Order: sequence, then structure tokens, then C-alpha cells
Amino acid sequence: MTDTLRPPATITPEASDNPRKLKRSIGVVGGTLLTLSCVTPASTLFVVVPDLFGSLGTATALTIAIGSLLCIAVAFCYSELGTLIPSAGGEYAMVSTLAGRLAGWLVFVLSLLVVMIVPPVIAMGTADYLAPVIHLDPSLAGAGVMLLATLAGLLDLRANAWITGVFLVLEVIAAAVVAVLGFAHAERGADSLVSMQVAGSNGGTDTVTAMLVVSGLAIALFVTQGFSTAVYLSEELEHPRRNVARTVLATLAISSVIILVPVVAITMGASDLSELTGGDISAMVTAWSNSAVGTFVSLCVALAIINAGIVMVIQNSRVLFASARDKAWPQPVNDVFSKLGRFGSPWVATLAVGIPGAALCFVNLDTLYGVTGVSVTGMYLLVAVAALLARRGSHRHTPAWRMPLWPAMPVLLIGVLAYILSQQETQYLLWTGGITAAATLYWALYLRPRKDTRWLVEIPEDARA
Repeated sequence: MTDTLRPPATITPEASDNPRKLKRSIGVVGGTLLTLSCVTPASTLFVVVPDLFGSLGTATALTIAIGSLLCIAVAFCYSELGTLIPSAGGEYAMVSTLAGRLAGWLVFVLSLLVVMIVPPVIAMGTADYLAPVIHLDPSLAGAGVMLLATLAGLLDLRANAWITGVFLVLEVIAAAVVAVLGFAHAERGADSLVSMQVAGSNGGTDTVTAMLVVSGLAIALFVTQGFSTAVYLSEELEHPRRNVARTVLATLAISSVIILVPVVAITMGASDLSELTGGDISAMVTAWSNSAVGTFVSLCVALAIINAGIVMVIQNSRVLFASARDKAWPQPVNDVFSKLGRFGSPWVATLAVGIPGAALCFVNLDTLYGVTGVSVTGMYLLVAVAALLARRGSHRHTPAWRMPLWPAMPVLLIGVLAYILSQQETQYLLWTGGITAAATLYWALYLRPRKDTRWLVEIPEDARA
């Protein structure tokens, strides 16, 4: 049991086999563009939020607002840990260093679930928003987006920052159009945002209970989840001690506004409760304006989804690259996943996350949503535990951005997240728990007996700059 509490050993240059390093090539602006594109506010608004409307109705905006407030505490944890432990490994590097190797391994498994599932979830929404131009099967369209994003992910990170920046502008415009039209055609007042109503299956009106809101918070946390991408990019951000925190907090603030304001507008502008619960935002936009505007918004969203796919593949490949560098797998696998291409990107790791992502586009969407919600909540919970341990021993004096209201902030977050986790559907808890149990078995049988040669989480030397 002591192995679960022991921080990773300090790795000497000889023991690390000259680990490959990612190059620092982006500042706060580039990092924020990439991170915002991973949050992909418009595609989240058009792909994920409609499902919340279906279950929460007029309480959707309130649920997302509560989720955004919780994410402030999460962002504080990420900002402190991301500057204290700046590594492309993201959550697992932070948790391994502060809470022990087993805890770090479990966070890695949860983060791997998230980074593998979220891109196809978003990508499958492409077909709906290309419908004004061409009709495609959602699974095939999603797989195509994943393969396109994989090819783009092989390029230089600076080039991808500009590509995703252009796409991001288009998706912000689409979200702004929805907000303006919704407010301009308001059918109900601001009090509707707390009316807690959803259309019932029999044509009547059902009440949204507090327990439904709590259950929906797992998806609400997922809505702005991408702000953590800044931590994954910490090895490629210039001056990480300063810029990681700035990127995390700026991204959360901007994305929350871009998502929440249109949700409020849609809630107030839907013609009736049945239309709101149906969640067909494109149809609402067309009804509020005309088919040309509806088509424009739909195409902007389709581009936003492609944009999100590119950034998510970039993020996910960094996680897999870092795990190979930290020797999480048998040596032949580590050697392959840690290869860098001519543009400085981990090209094998990029292919390894992009191609399975295309295959996941053919899995049931509800299952993907449920497992993702549980995984995100569990991952945030373990990060909060690590934040609670971030100021002990030598870490107390390490230069880093420090959150306000510590330790009250992580303690409160742990309690809230544990409660949210307990309210999730049993089948999704079982799916995620089964995968975690299998990963724990791999830890017990392979990683733990080889603690001197496997799962050696380290921080690149220049990351402490």
C-alpha cells in the first residue's frame, strides 16, 4: 500500500534514456486559441446541449451555470498544478507527482477514456449540420471528421493554432447569431430560466427535480471540460509558470460566456416548451430568420466540429506520447508512441488516437455520453485530491501560481464531485468502473512489480523555467 502514496522517483538522465522533448512554440494567444477550440463552444452548444434540453428543459441554463461555477474551482486546481507540474502528461503527471503512482495511473486511464471518447461524440454531430448541403450518415461523417483531424494533427503545432483560430472565429459568430436571434424573438421572460419545466412524453409538462439537475451536472462539467487542454500543452507553451494559469482561466471564462448566453437566448426564444425540449437549434434559427441564415449557422457549426476534432487529436496524442516517454507500456510500444515526426509532432501517437476515434463513431451515443460524464467527474475528483496535497514538502516552496481559498476550495470540490458521481446511472458507473478495474489489474501485475523501470513520471528539465 505504501507504493500508492510514494511520489515518483527522481529520474536521472541515464535512467530516462534521453527522453524526447516537445518544443516550445506558442504563447498565451496561441494556447488560448487551441484550448478554446478544444472546448469548441459552438459545437458543444449544438451537439451536447440539445441532449440537456431534452432532459432538463428550462433548467438547462441553470445547470450549465452551476457547472461553470464548479469549473472555476476545478480551473484553480488545474492552474496551480499545471504550473507546479508542467508536463504533456496533464492530469496524470500532476496526480502521480503529488498523490502517488497508482493514483496517477488511474487518472491516466480516466483521461484516456475522455480523450478517446469526446472527439467522436462531437464528430458525429457533423452530419446534422451538413444536412442543408448534403445528407450523410452520422457515423460515417463522424469517422471522416476524425480521419481529417488526424491528418491535420500531424502538422506543426503553430500552424494548427492558426488553422483552429480561423475556425474558432466562425463558430463564435454562429453562437452570436443564435444569441441575437433568440433574444430578439423572446417568448418568455428571464423567470423561465428557473421555472424547472420540461415537456412530458404525454404532451403535458413535467417538473425538473433537483436530483435531475445534480445528475445533469456530470454533462454540464463536460460542456466546458476542454479548458484543461492548456495543461496538456504546458511543455509547448512559452513561460509555462505564467502562461498555463492565464490560458486555463481565460479559456474557462470565454467558453462559459459563449455557451451560456446562447443557451439563455434559446430558452427564452423557443416558441413553446416542446420545441425547447426537442432541442433542434437549427430549426429554431431558421424559424427566427430564414433558411439562408440557418444554413450559414449550420455550416459554421460543421466547421467548428472539424476544428474541435483537430485540437482534440492534438491534445490526445500528447497524452499518449507522454505515457510512452514515462514508460507506461512494454518497451517496443514505448519506442513507437514516443516517435516525433518532421514537424515535431508525435505522429504515431496521433495516428493511435485518431484511427480508434473514427471507429468509436459507430458506438451507441448515449453510452459514450454516460461514460464520458462519469470519467470527467472522477478525473476532476482525483485532480482536486492532488491539489489538496500540492503544498506539502518541497512543493510548498516551488514557484507556481497558487489558488485562492486553499485548502477550502479543493475540499469543497471533492465533496461536491463525489456526490455528483453517486447520482450517475448505474450502467455508466459499471462501464467506467470495469475499465478502471482492468487498468488496476494491469498496474498490479505489470507496472508495480517493475516500479524501477516502468511508469517513471518525470518533468522535462526546461519545464521548470
